Amino acid sequence: MYPKMTVYLNRIEANARYICELAAKKGVRITGVVKSSDNYSNSYKAIGSAMMRAGTVSLADSRMKTIERMREMGVDEHILLLRIPQMWEISKVVAFADASLQSDPGTLAAMEEEAAKQDKIHEVILMTDLGDLREGIFNPDVFHETAVWIEKELPHLRLLGIGTNLGCYGSIVPDEANLKLLVSRAKAIEEAIGRKLDIVSGGGTSTLPMLLNDTLPEGINHLRVGEGILLGRDLKTIWKLPFDGLRMDTYMVEAQIIEIEEKPSYPIGTIFVDAFGNTPEYTDIGNRQRALLAIGKRDIGSHDALFPIDEAITVVGGSSDHLILDITDSATPLSVGDIVRFLPNYQALVNCIESSDVTIVHHLE
Repeated sequence: MYPKMTVYLNRIEANARYICELAAKKGVRITGVVKSSDNYSNSYKAIGSAMMRAGTVSLADSRMKTIERMREMGVDEHILLLRIPQMWEISKVVAFADASLQSDPGTLAAMEEEAAKQDKIHEVILMTDLGDLREGIFNPDVFHETAVWIEKELPHLRLLGIGTNLGCYGSIVPDEANLKLLVSRAKAIEEAIGRKLDIVSGGGTSTLPMLLNDTLPEGINHLRVGEGILLGRDLKTIWKLPFDGLRMDTYMVEAQIIEIEEKPSYPIGTIFVDAFGNTPEYTDIGNRQRALLAIGKRDIGSHDALFPIDEAITVVGGSSDHLILDITDSATPLSVGDIVRFLPNYQALVNCIESSDVTIVHHLE
């Protein structure tokens, strides 16, 4: 049974409803990103259904294998592929995804050919890079020309809209300046093609503070939200904003203690590198009561991606298969075999989902 992660579906639904209602007041629609769901259970359908009940207009994921699995599970909602497709995936993109983010002309041409072969119309959100330097066409003239080309010369592709990504690589904050630039590019494209774009997509969770602060430029009508719905942690702990309607206890990770010993807090001997080639820094605070847990970086990504429910417990480190805690000040006496509970951040959530050793349990509470 352990390590185990419990998914509280009703809490995720409540978060999605809160965000969708907040967005609707500003004329913004939300696509729910389900990429924290696992391949080994019915998570995609369960979490996707919770998001759709709450008011999201569509679902999205960055991996085609996930989208194909969603269809196999019976998910029939509109699905958006978030990552620009690899060439070998194109037949599957057309077959299983309703829409995709795009930026490369060669990929678009291949998409057109495949959509014609399958006798389908595939929707495209053309991405522009406003400075975060991940995906998107950087040159505004090329971006404009590509949008017009899709509209006028690729009959099996429909230009659903345009979008941008901010905050994921370059850590660029969405603001009025860069999103007004997106709106201006949308207006220029609309004038050139003679119709309104359905979607002007202004990013994801990192754009939500602009909804709360009422600074989102008019014309942005769509966001792609994952972490903000699934965990609700970043907006409160990083942005320090009063998103009081969001719950952070949507996922719970539990792991079992396999050893408790009083040990020094500073390693003994010559420090070189750890199992991952890094050289950690240690602070000598004397002997401490330490607990070893049967969960590790293979399951959670980084030891500091978990937050103990007992705030008197400190996560001090870990290796591939172990997590090390300082339990000296724990409010509850602990023994070997006891279970320690944590809230995960987004990194731990995604890694736990992908770990074949973490049991996933769905809870309706």
